[in-house]
Amino acid sequence: MATGATARSIDTDYLVVGAGAAGMAFVDAIVDHDPTAHATLVDRRAAAGGHWLDAYPFVRLHQASQFYGVASTRLGSGSVQESGPERGMHERATGPEICAYFAEVLEERLLPTGRVELLRGVEYRDGLLVDLASGDVVEPRVRRRVVDARYLAPSIPAVGPPPFDVDEDARVVPAGALPDVADAAAYVVVGSGKTATDAVVWLLGRGVDPDAIQWVRPRDPWMLDRAAVQPDPAVFLGMAGTLMAAACDASSADELFLRLEDADVMTRIDPAVMPTMARTPTLGRWELELLRSVTRVVRDGHLRRVEPRRLVLDGGEVAVPHGAVVVHCAAYGLHVRPALPIWGERITLQSVRAGFPPFCAALIGYVEGARHDRPDAEKNALCPPTPYWSMPADWAAMQGRGARAAATFMADPDVALWAHSVLLNPARVPPEESARPEVRAAVERYLEYAPAGIAGLERIGRDAGVRV
Repeated sequence: MATGATARSIDTDYLVVGAGAAGMAFVDAIVDHDPTAHATLVDRRAAAGGHWLDAYPFVRLHQASQFYGVASTRLGSGSVQESGPERGMHERATGPEICAYFAEVLEERLLPTGRVELLRGVEYRDGLLVDLASGDVVEPRVRRRVVDARYLAPSIPAVGPPPFDVDEDARVVPAGALPDVADAAAYVVVGSGKTATDAVVWLLGRGVDPDAIQWVRPRDPWMLDRAAVQPDPAVFLGMAGTLMAAACDASSADELFLRLEDADVMTRIDPAVMPTMARTPTLGRWELELLRSVTRVVRDGHLRRVEPRRLVLDGGEVAVPHGAVVVHCAAYGLHVRPALPIWGERITLQSVRAGFPPFCAALIGYVEGARHDRPDAEKNALCPPTPYWSMPADWAAMQGRGARAAATFMADPDVALWAHSVLLNPARVPPEESARPEVRAAVERYLEYAPAGIAGLERIGRDAGVRV
């Protein structure tokens, strides 16, 4: 089915629906830790890589490359930037580099095992595989489990219509089309998340005057200072310890985030506005300076309609210059969906520790590969899911929940040994680092504050009505 027209039977141990980062990380771990298992990846797209294949051309990982990809193969070289505004920070891969990486992992690492295949241009529907080109339908025979790697798949502007009406004569483009309209006299960027901040930074980097940009920002976001989230255990665990110390007696999510801002962990674009959004991508200080130069910010709620010279929003109407290009960056991104047991009728890939989806998918693959014959209840107890978050109180509650989950799986000696060997793990402390004074101090501080800090994070969530 992968290449064309003839329907055939499909027999596999794991049918993995989705060949993006999560699906690839799961299969990579299965291959390494169950030498008998066969896995079949299924994806509507023509290659592995998921949403990266549709990403805007100037996209770059917002975190260090080392934290992304699959466990067996490092993304990038692991180098530290020696020049530029992020000097001293770890490299961050571009979109094309990430797509090339997943292609290489598939072609040079997974397929040569003879135990992995990718069905391209195929959709999984109601237990059937449908070839989108030929229409052929096959009922697969799955010996162990279907693996849902799309439960938390992100929405991106390139593959869907904008969430607002557009008049026929209005100029609206997704972020990926920005290079095609680089000669516009004025821009309206719509969205509050990472895509919007990337679009604004790209425009300013191209020499666009900040006054030529209007920014429709329904909610102001909290973001992590990128310098605090680096692949150095002294840095990452130092940040984690700061979080726990701040959460011990913080009375609210707002107080917690303000403490983290004072500690250079969190940042916000406008110091005069208290953010109500906390997806918390990382942001460089150089990007923050650029974003703050855009002062024409529209905070009248969500955009409902774009007309040639007018925007209609929840809270009123705003004039825009004639010929302005509206840049749609308002896709939902990461979906906040209910936590499900990871092992059930199928395996549903989700975060276990808070964030870092590739590590979590690799962790689930490791546990399944090493213990596929163990009861589901045992595996679910070892890897409880942690949902994504949207608002500050959600973020606090899920940091607490994720910290408890991490303590659970790290209490298992085999899992802990594996986790400390995996570059994807942000909390990894390899043996050669454990004796460093800075690392020892960071670990001790985290352990000192973690009990009260986790309780404080969960309390903040409960007080705001978040189910923990």
